[in-house]
Amino acid sequence: MSTTYAWIILTLAGLLEVCWAIGLKYTQGFTKPLPSIFTLICLSLSMYLLAKATEVLPIGTAYAIWVGIGALGASIVGILFLNESASLARISFLILLLVSIVGLKLTAR
Repeated sequence: MSTTYAWIILTLAGLLEVCWAIGLKYTQGFTKPLPSIFTLICLSLSMYLLAKATEVLPIGTAYAIWVGIGALGASIVGILFLNESASLARISFLILLLVSIVGLKLTAR
């Protein structure tokens, strides 16, 4: 697998992490079948793609970016669709998280 392909796979894994993180909110402790199935499928696919990407990318970098995409994405979805806080401080820290993700990508070998 090429490095470019690994980065694409890692990005998809991060986006799936956003899906399972948001889905988790709707499982109500895994008592709701459809949201639970959705969440577990997204979680499994996200982990699988992360594992595939780490065949090429350094684990520390890949894991940090995967978590960062998930945290950033879940926070943005929360702000836009779930009425979560969009305070100046929160937005500032999310921007710092985005800068960190981009920085890790740019400095990866």
